[in-house]
Parts: sequence; structure tokens; C-alpha cells
Amino acid sequence: MANFEINGLHHLALVCKDMERTVDFYTNVLEMKLTKGFDLEGYGQHFFFDMGNGSELAFFWFNDAPDAQPGVTSARNIVGSPNGNISSAHSSMNHVAFNVSPEKIADYREKLINKGVDCSALVNHNDVVTGEESRTAEAASEKTWLQSFYFFDPDGIMLEFCATLQPGLPNADLPVNAAGIKANGETITGVPAQTN
Repeated sequence: MANFEINGLHHLALVCKDMERTVDFYTNVLEMKLTKGFDLEGYGQHFFFDMGNGSELAFFWFNDAPDAQPGVTSARNIVGSPNGNISSAHSSMNHVAFNVSPEKIADYREKLINKGVDCSALVNHNDVVTGEESRTAEAASEKTWLQSFYFFDPDGIMLEFCATLQPGLPNADLPVNAAGIKANGETITGVPAQTN
């Protein structure tokens, strides 16, 4: 049997509270093309927006959907917020990152601000060994892997415009288990090990 050949993201489906407001934001503020929208007989709607390169961002509206729970089903705070971190619950969707050109990212941020969207500062994500240097910097440098900024849509879904500045190092930290412990017995960097 042949291996799976994944050709990228087809669509990501999220849930909104107000489809009319969602269509307005994604078409008029983010300038995405609405490609399809239809009723789900008796219980909702489903709309699709073109993200480019064959990928789409989709939204459902359900007449029986429970209210949003920031900090549980989605991020409570934007990246860099003095109000706290961006944690969300297991099985939640934390944020959606759109790939943009490095030459245009600063202009896109200003354009969104001019449209009344509250955006984080530009974040320079450094590609460094964990614990040895800071993962972020105020200015881009030869160590910067990604540059991005964050904002919320009208339903509180955290969005990111992200530009790749360089390919980055081919390394990854050890993953943690459900208790937050790595295979080597260590916790994540910056969290002391618990003693019993």
C-alpha cells in the first residue's frame, strides 16, 4: 500500500457566532475571497474563504452552538499581552497562521491597524537552542526564523500573519507526556521538576 501523499491544507473549519459579521471581517478586512456559502438545512450554515494555494478557511454557524469559552476552547490572550499567556484546552484550536511575504508583513500590520484591528507588535521568532538564548527578539537578526504578528477576529479566534525569514535549524526538543515530563525525565524549560 502506498504512503499517504498529503498536499498541504485543504481547509480548516471553525465555528462563528455571527456569519454575517464573519463574512464582513474576512472579505472586507482580511480581503479574502468568499468562494462558497450554503445553509445546512435545519441547523446552520457553512461558508468558505480562499486562503491561496488551494487552501480554504471555512466557518460553520450552528443554531445550537454554545457560547465561546476563551482560555478553554481558544486562546484567552493575544501573543505579548500583559494579561497572560495564550494557553487553551486540549483538543482546542489555538490560532490560525496565514503565510505572508516577509517584504509585506509590516505593511499588512499597519493596514489592519488602520482598519481598526488591534494587532500585537511584530514578533521576531529566533531559531535557537532552547534555554541558551531568547526565542524572541525586538529586532530581526541572522537568528530570526519567523516574523509574525497576532490579532483576533470578531469571534475571538486568534489569527497570525507569519513570514518565514529563513529555513531554520533541523532540531526539536523532546516532547512531554500528559504529565509534562519528557522521556529523559525533565520538564519543559523554565518549569521546575515537582517533588513528591
